[in-house]
Amino acid sequence: MGEVKRRRKLALKTSAEAVSEALGWLETPTGKLQVRWNDAGAVTPFGQLPFFIEFLNLTGLFRDWVDSCPLVYQSPNAPSGRDLLGTWLLSILAGHKRYAHVTSIRSDGVNPGLLGMAKVVSEDALRRGLEKIEEAAGIAWLREHLARSVLPLLKAPWILDVDTTVKVLYGKQEGAVVGFNPKKPGRPSHTYHSYLVAGLRLVLETEVLAGNESHANHTLPGLLGLLDRLSPEQRPYLVRGDCGFGTDGVISALEDRGQPYLFKLRLTKRVKQYIERRFFGEPWSDAGAGWQGVEGELQLSGWDRRRRVILMRRLLQGEVLLASEDSGQQVLAFIEEDIPVQRYEYAVLVTSLPHEVLTIAQLYRDRADAENSFDELKNQWGWGGFTTQDLHRCQLTARAVALAYNWWSLFVRLAHPKARLEAITSRPLLLSGIGERTHHARQQQLTITPIHGKQALAKSLLLRVSTLLKEWQSGAEQLKLKTVWESACDYLIQILTRFNWLTPGLPTPDNPLTEPTH
Repeated sequence: MGEVKRRRKLALKTSAEAVSEALGWLETPTGKLQVRWNDAGAVTPFGQLPFFIEFLNLTGLFRDWVDSCPLVYQSPNAPSGRDLLGTWLLSILAGHKRYAHVTSIRSDGVNPGLLGMAKVVSEDALRRGLEKIEEAAGIAWLREHLARSVLPLLKAPWILDVDTTVKVLYGKQEGAVVGFNPKKPGRPSHTYHSYLVAGLRLVLETEVLAGNESHANHTLPGLLGLLDRLSPEQRPYLVRGDCGFGTDGVISALEDRGQPYLFKLRLTKRVKQYIERRFFGEPWSDAGAGWQGVEGELQLSGWDRRRRVILMRRLLQGEVLLASEDSGQQVLAFIEEDIPVQRYEYAVLVTSLPHEVLTIAQLYRDRADAENSFDELKNQWGWGGFTTQDLHRCQLTARAVALAYNWWSLFVRLAHPKARLEAITSRPLLLSGIGERTHHARQQQLTITPIHGKQALAKSLLLRVSTLLKEWQSGAEQLKLKTVWESACDYLIQILTRFNWLTPGLPTPDNPLTEPTH
């Protein structure tokens, strides 16, 4: 059998060489074009990635991630942990969504060597290696590094956004169960329970559960575990979520821990009755963005106490069409503009915060930014892919993607402090470029040929980060003060909060950490 495979490979190689010689000249509209193949060149399509590698090296993020990996091989022929994790990281950074895409980076002759890798492993080796990581140890390992990439930045009051998103599946994977799936009802899926730092769009933790485990009851254990792992100084100023989390179980658990919260209530029968009682009552105050609000107290069935609620309404503009059925017959009712009817959209928020109505309403509206993080992670990173038959490797990859996403987001924010750039913009700008590595006089040289239209901007941004990192490294070595990672975090805090942490006077809880609007 082995001889047959060798003969087949030899035949393919001979055929490829024949094709290569046949394509020595190409006929183009401007004349003949000579073609030459260079299979041994040390080149890469991600010529600007070494700047990010420098960031990972000087901050120690990649080295510590590799050194603490619980993967243990018994075979002497197995790839090293650095090779496997480096391949994993490079694939995620390249925007891959399938393990099969790893093949496209195996010809990279520059970046794997700069990461200290001996080679880029195959897709099969990567899948098998992740399978060998014990589940509990793997979760603890990635959870630790996710926290390390975020917690040093949380020196000011911050908001924790809790939400879930659906990953549609098309095979017979573990946990592929039909559940809540608004876009493709009836399609099996996984549910990602995520905990995000509001404004910064950083992932503090994520869990992958079966498709029918999207209820807040399945999120609550992970939420409470996350809060319990944080010290009192690290805990969020506010836990925020949509109507799925406005349940007595979640609220009571947070109240027992003294954790402030802000959730939306489902419009149940009792909630609608409350709206009817308060609708024509005391004057409504301005809640911003065209909304009006009034505060009060409400105790629903199953609640053991009355809680503060904010009733909000907004006047709708334009014509309204009502659709209904009468004895199986579809009926349409038109409400014309000349009829003196006011039409309202309404919502009810439950909170433990003491702030005025306008502040509460704006805090909840800001929660919509969490959807942008989900969109970026699923469509621009790997949350929508890297699917395996077992749920264990899906868990590992979801956290690994979140970790690479956090690292890249912080690097880009150092380069472009004025505003946050999503991957669809930042990767072509700061990664793409033809890089060629050469050796001369015992020194490595990298020649980068930019391929982006804003190459001058890309150069200035990348050189900015490199300069900052070298300054922090020099200060850390000479003065034995902060590490490069600590200096980078303090610098990012100054950018995001516009506050000089080297001077006394911390922000108050009334000024939570949010990203400036640009």
